[in-house]
Amino acid sequence: LPPVFAQWIQNTHALAPGTTAPGATTSTSLTWGGGGLVAVGGKVALLPIPLGTADFLVHHIHAFTIHVTVLILLKGVLFARSSRLIPDKANLGFRFPCDGPGRGGTCQVSAWDHVFLGLFWMYNAISVVIFHFSWKMQSDVWGSLSEQGVLTHITGGNFAQSSITINGWLRDFLWAQASQVIQSYGSSLSAYGLFFLGAHFVWAFSLMFLFSGRGYWQELIESIVWAHNKLKVAPATQPRALSIVQGRAVGVTH
Repeated sequence: LPPVFAQWIQNTHALAPGTTAPGATTSTSLTWGGGGLVAVGGKVALLPIPLGTADFLVHHIHAFTIHVTVLILLKGVLFARSSRLIPDKANLGFRFPCDGPGRGGTCQVSAWDHVFLGLFWMYNAISVVIFHFSWKMQSDVWGSLSEQGVLTHITGGNFAQSSITINGWLRDFLWAQASQVIQSYGSSLSAYGLFFLGAHFVWAFSLMFLFSGRGYWQELIESIVWAHNKLKVAPATQPRALSIVQGRAVGVTH
């Protein structure tokens, strides 16, 4: 199942200079095709990017995440003041409590909830883009060029075969490349490895705020307060968790 539409776009850009700019000798980028590779110091800098079934699948994932993000934001605008479920949204304001039907409110219906959900799906969309770019480039573009002219890609061109399954992404991309980070701790690249690990922690930590469930933080803090009460070291001022609205504000800030 080749990505026919994506290949058509590639071919159109590769042939465009011949019709729109006859004086141009090449297309705007070698990635469109129709040219050779560019190597600097034995390392591949640019190369026409081949597209196949794996790209066809990932392109549809990109389309899905982008459409869901846009639809959520559009729904938030169209139903910001009123909806069939809650006709008096205009009286409740931009944001109102989201504690579930059992505690007096229905979740994910305020305009603020739609902003939050849109941001969450934006995270999902960006994650897939980063994963796709990283693995695709290492598999089919970046690599080394020997003196004999033999091209060896970083991951040996395994994207086309492995990325068509979830297990392939976990095994041949995430887990296979995690070893490089682990091994970097004992080398001169340890600082970069720690930066890499820290960046992932910040990313995961911010995501934690965005999809933390209803009442999660309140239950967590209440369990800590219970332990302090059992030990008779509870302070006079009882700590309370952030509200859902406040927690999402913290998550968006992160």
